[in-house]
Amino acid sequence: MLVMKFGGSSVANPERIKNVIEIVRGRKEQYDKVVVVCSAFRGVTDMLINIGRLAEAKNLKYKELLEDLKKRHLDIAHDVIITDDKAVLIAEIEEGLHDIERILEGICLLGECSDKSLARLSSFGERISCFIISAALKSSGIPSMYVNATQIVKTEQNSYLGAKVNYNTTNKNIVELIDHLNAVPVVTGFIASNSKGEITTLGRGGSDFTASILGAALKAKMIEIWTDVDGALTANPNIVEQAVTIPELSYKEAMELSHFGAKVIYPPTILPALVKKIPLAIKNSFRPEHPGTLIVEKAKVGDNPIKGISSISEIALMRLEGSGMFGVVGTAARLFGALSRVSVNIIFLTQGSSEHSICFGVAPDEVGVAATAVEQEFRYEIQNKYIHPIVAERDKSVIAVVGENMMNVPGVAGRLFKALGKNGINVKAIAQGSSELNITTVIDRKDEAKALNALHEIFFNEDLHSVNLFLVGPTGLIGSTLLQQIYSQKELLKKQMGMEINVMGLVNSKNALIDTNGIDLTNWKNALSASKDKASLSKFVEDIIQLNFANSVFVDCSASKEVTTFYEKLLSKSISIVTPNKIANTLSLKKYNGLREIARKRNSKFLYETNVGAGLPVINTLNNLLKSGDHIIKIEAVLSGTLSYIFNNFKANAQFSEVVLKAKQEGYTEPDPRDDLSGLDVARKALILSRELGVDMELEDISVENLVPESLRNVSVSEFLERISEADKDYESLKKSAEAEGKVLRYMAVIENGNVQIVLKPVDASHPFYNLSGSDNMIVFTSERYKKNPLVVKGPGAGAEVTAAGVFAEIITIGNYMAN
Repeated sequence: MLVMKFGGSSVANPERIKNVIEIVRGRKEQYDKVVVVCSAFRGVTDMLINIGRLAEAKNLKYKELLEDLKKRHLDIAHDVIITDDKAVLIAEIEEGLHDIERILEGICLLGECSDKSLARLSSFGERISCFIISAALKSSGIPSMYVNATQIVKTEQNSYLGAKVNYNTTNKNIVELIDHLNAVPVVTGFIASNSKGEITTLGRGGSDFTASILGAALKAKMIEIWTDVDGALTANPNIVEQAVTIPELSYKEAMELSHFGAKVIYPPTILPALVKKIPLAIKNSFRPEHPGTLIVEKAKVGDNPIKGISSISEIALMRLEGSGMFGVVGTAARLFGALSRVSVNIIFLTQGSSEHSICFGVAPDEVGVAATAVEQEFRYEIQNKYIHPIVAERDKSVIAVVGENMMNVPGVAGRLFKALGKNGINVKAIAQGSSELNITTVIDRKDEAKALNALHEIFFNEDLHSVNLFLVGPTGLIGSTLLQQIYSQKELLKKQMGMEINVMGLVNSKNALIDTNGIDLTNWKNALSASKDKASLSKFVEDIIQLNFANSVFVDCSASKEVTTFYEKLLSKSISIVTPNKIANTLSLKKYNGLREIARKRNSKFLYETNVGAGLPVINTLNNLLKSGDHIIKIEAVLSGTLSYIFNNFKANAQFSEVVLKAKQEGYTEPDPRDDLSGLDVARKALILSRELGVDMELEDISVENLVPESLRNVSVSEFLERISEADKDYESLKKSAEAEGKVLRYMAVIENGNVQIVLKPVDASHPFYNLSGSDNMIVFTSERYKKNPLVVKGPGAGAEVTAAGVFAEIITIGNYMAN
């Protein structure tokens, strides 16, 4: 015996009904008997309820909607029914539709749509759909019989909507009517009747419930629930694109996932099957060949302790607390009783071991009723300040991580909270039963999608974790080179490191582009140029925050001070920052410390290795020395590639002005070489290094030797270039003096004893700077451990390739941090 249930989407139109018929035909070849349960056509139940409410409000629009409903059913019937008695069958369908019309006229006349009327009205969705489907089966050569479930499924007298099933009577009726049928019964889902014969409904997911009731009563070998997805998924695919089918679930796991919002199956559905230990299969009617999900008593245990992650998007978190609760017996019982009396369902519950508070979650529209009921129950304690008035926090979501094997695997909770923490997601409440079947957390609703994606990645995509980039300055040299490097390494990173870097947003001085599916790096220039969104840093940043992606990284490849004004806001939202832009780190000490404090509090990263030495590992080397307990005695650093080039070539018969002009011609200097010669850029880099050492220092505290003669500092660029030879005499004198002592001139930063000097100094052959060549930078660390032989970092300190590579390396560092 096989029981098959087809949902509304599976029977939404003639083509889908014909598809269902072929699925049934295939199953008839595999099983001795097949029972079919169907829902109303897609959207019909909601439409009937809506029409009923319009009629109740005496809104005559209900008649127009009713005509649409009639036409839809008759069109489907005419398409799928091709038997000789088609006219008779169509007449019966029309009679049912006329019954709907008469009920609505009564509701409109009275101005009232009672639960009894609503149950009767909404029953027609299943009654008409199943009548049509049964006739369609006959038309295709499959013997079939229409069965109105109100004849067999009986409920208690207490309710018309969501009524409780009387199993003794129901099971007896099912066996008597269906067990001996040779034809395929097509049974109406969702509906039933009470002992008076009045129509009742089984509540949300009632058609699944009908199938389970039938399966249990008939001792079916299998119950199949046919829907429009490939079984139960590891997460909501509308939120988590990487969600995959769960091959097998236990009854308990399925119920937990369903309770917390997963569209697996309606929780009561499982109970009759669970009692009789009947397997349930969740199948896709559009892809019948897909294995779907099997729900059994004991599911296979795999390597992953987690089976799925589900969420309820909107709840209100309510809190009852006060010192008067401590050690008082019966507080929880009174709370539950008060809520039960007003029919408020508790979605989530947790109580601290101190007994000082109880937190519980309810549907947002039940907050007022719940608060009134609880405060009435505890009015004496509240009046005497033993207990505080109840507190309600709205706009919350519940996230549940489910898996029976969690109890055998340590560290699951740690991984969960670490992933949430690294993404700046604050946990409002936590619950975990001693069975360790699930870990439930309450978070802000705005963080639901981010949390689901972050958790899905660590539990189900361990071999591939994502980083989502938003880049300022993509059309500059560093930004464009970075994008090229990311593109060229993308597949290698996925294969060797399990990291996928997705560029989600770009902004330059003209346009902005955000693509939630990721920007195509083979066509980003055209896409950015064609974007209709004009450049607005404030909007770009706001869009990043609103998107709220997990593992987001903001990359600033500009030299703009304006961009740095958004750093605090981004870090406070747990969005990490990587930048070669040194402006933020050279503003006030208060600003410098503030950025690091925000990053620390919000578990975000602020990385800027390229501020000092482009791709050279300068800041990381310094921090590693300090963290390992070394004491820095002195740092000497050639930090300007431009000035390194100038003084490495200022030798023999070369004149200072000739070298500077050649450096400009070859692209080593800024358009105005005085920007380099002033030493201010070197001072900024030295300031960053001194602050990394822990020295409280401002830029103006640094002594800087300006290499531009005072007479040339305030003239135009063109005049400066014409008159730069005026400096040759003084610099020639310095060169000759150095050469006489066997030394060379080097422009360097010296950080020692809390002081910083930017100075042109002669060095002899024993000094590491003596043999510098080209435009290389060099940083010399003299420390307690590296006193006799200082630690030297040398290499190109500028250039798009090495700077972009340094930025790229820090993006990878953040990706690894988020994944581990």
